[in-house]
Amino acid sequence: MSVVRVLALLLVAAAVVAAPARVAAAGACAAESFSNNRVYAACTDLPTLGASVHWTYDAAASSLSVAFVAAPPSAGGWVAWGLNPKGESMAGTQALIAAPKDGGAGYDVQTYDISGYSLSAPKAISYPTTDLAAEVAADGRVQMFGKLTVSNASGDVVNQIWQVGPVSDGSIAPHAMVSANKAAMGKLNLVTGASTAASGGGSILRKKNTHGILNAVSWGILLPMGGIVARYLKTFKSADPAWFYLHVACQLIGYGVGVSGWATGIHLGNLSKGITYSLHRNIGITVFALGTLQIFALFLRPKKDHKFRPYWNAYHHSVGYTIIILGIVNIFKGMSILEVEQKWKTGYIVAIGVLGGVAVALEVITWSIVLKRRKTEDKAYNGGGGASNGLPLSM
Repeated sequence: MSVVRVLALLLVAAAVVAAPARVAAAGACAAESFSNNRVYAACTDLPTLGASVHWTYDAAASSLSVAFVAAPPSAGGWVAWGLNPKGESMAGTQALIAAPKDGGAGYDVQTYDISGYSLSAPKAISYPTTDLAAEVAADGRVQMFGKLTVSNASGDVVNQIWQVGPVSDGSIAPHAMVSANKAAMGKLNLVTGASTAASGGGSILRKKNTHGILNAVSWGILLPMGGIVARYLKTFKSADPAWFYLHVACQLIGYGVGVSGWATGIHLGNLSKGITYSLHRNIGITVFALGTLQIFALFLRPKKDHKFRPYWNAYHHSVGYTIIILGIVNIFKGMSILEVEQKWKTGYIVAIGVLGGVAVALEVITWSIVLKRRKTEDKAYNGGGGASNGLPLSM
């Protein structure tokens, strides 16, 4: 081998060792070019949405110059890229979002501190930013630029989140909820250039969905079914005592499933430190506490002829109806937080509507039975004195 070739090989090897981050530039992102002589030390093609991120990281100065490239879902849409110091999720992301300027003349970049699962007004983020700019490339993709101070990056590995979405009436509209959008998160090693898809993002999403399904089935369906059974089936003499065991079965199963949903919610809270949905959490704690109280109250249930039985009935019914109402309200609150697709909201509304329709129908039927019984008893006791068999409310 000639001396020239040996020297060439040594130079190539030295370049690879001196700049390990450039390994990430082996993908399509390496062919990207930017205006104003912007050049970045490394880049990586992101696993979803056809996006890429380019950066130069100065660890000594804690400075990160970044360019994010992605195509909006339609012309005039928005693109976003950000870092989340709290985890791999949208909530807590310190984001840069490029959207069309007022009047549509070019793009503007603003910073957003995303505290939940919806976008609020632009505000300063925890990473000081400079040199924010954006432009539309010839192929219609949006190129967004910025410089961030990332002094709180842990071990040079950061959680990155990216997204694209439409603009409606001049305002940023919600992004799609398909799998590609939901998976737009992962880790980025600023030194080596290694980029990975979200290791826990899919798992956390599954846990959130599990949390929602468990609570919807328990507090939102099984417990209302148990309440309907207790209120209406007991009117039919042939259903006694089967209605009682059916009622207890619905409530115990519903409570058991609800405990699992509640525990999953606590676990999710531990995974999302600093992100709190106070109203949803407080309603959930209240429902769980009242449900637990109802279970223990079964062991203190007086006999039918006991003098305290009317008071126990009043307590049991009022607390039971409160649990059902709060449970349903909190399910809708949770769906808003998760930003679930409309089909799931519609499905739950249909389920509740069916239960409500059954309750209304049984209300009419049972009251007609009660009125007939009263007339029969009035005749039997010559219009007075007989025990009225009204719509039972006790168990």
